[in-house]
Amino acid sequence: MKKWYGSAALLLAAIIWGFAFVAQSVGMEYVGPFTFQAVRSLIGSAALVPVICVMDRQRKKKPGYTAPDKKEKRYLWKVGIACGIVMCIACCLQQVGILYTTVGKAGFLTSLYLVLVPILGIFLHNKVPARIWFCVAICLAGVYLLSMTGSFTLAAGDTMILACAFFFAIHILIIDHFAQDVDGVRLSCIQFLVTGILSSVCMFALEKPSLSGLMAAGVTLLYAGVMSCGGAYTLQIIGQQYTEPTTATLLLSMESVFSMVGGVLLLGQTPSLRELCGCMLVFAAVVLAQLPGKSAGQ
Repeated sequence: MKKWYGSAALLLAAIIWGFAFVAQSVGMEYVGPFTFQAVRSLIGSAALVPVICVMDRQRKKKPGYTAPDKKEKRYLWKVGIACGIVMCIACCLQQVGILYTTVGKAGFLTSLYLVLVPILGIFLHNKVPARIWFCVAICLAGVYLLSMTGSFTLAAGDTMILACAFFFAIHILIIDHFAQDVDGVRLSCIQFLVTGILSSVCMFALEKPSLSGLMAAGVTLLYAGVMSCGGAYTLQIIGQQYTEPTTATLLLSMESVFSMVGGVLLLGQTPSLRELCGCMLVFAAVVLAQLPGKSAGQ
């Protein structure tokens, strides 16, 4: 039951992130990439504060409740800061790299975290069944069909996108290692506070944010902040408590499918046969990964 609970949380996160691509593409017509990233991260962190307050009140009503001590709080902040730094690096590399390559290629190269997570997991003694490796290969083929439309040649920004995929993989492994020991909602709140602060430095150094631009992008910033940051990343942390990291990456890869669905429903875009085939491959890989079988580490 816990496995399906975690899978549902990760799938919901993928749905939210998929539709967030639409919000981001519209929002960045009014503000720069670092401004968008900084503001949505701070909104996401702020949106989780009342959630934490409500959860704390509920916990205090339960018999045997004990407040976290200073050691536990320091540990939470260390993990949150580490997650925030890694996430900020990944997002900044992606934002800059996408300026020098195509969106489709950037999406495909970013999805290489699907392979990097199990490869890096080997060094952490995580066992990945052959069935999951097969699912990863199918999923990558599907993402390729969804994202790539021209020939595959490396452009100037591709190295940055590859580095971005590496840091996204590190972020997933950090959460997998530490999420069991900390409050997932608090961890999400702290990581977005850190990401927002660091992104703000890039915002003021490289861009000229304006109040009019922020107001024009207000709705998309709210969605990306409250739903994508505050909601989806919290679901990721909670979901990874019940799901091994490679399977988690496969579920999160459904983001590419739902981004296409969002484009169809909200922007009136028409998917090609190639893109529909890519969707079916990604979906098949996710379903196959969820079938009963010997999981990694058993």
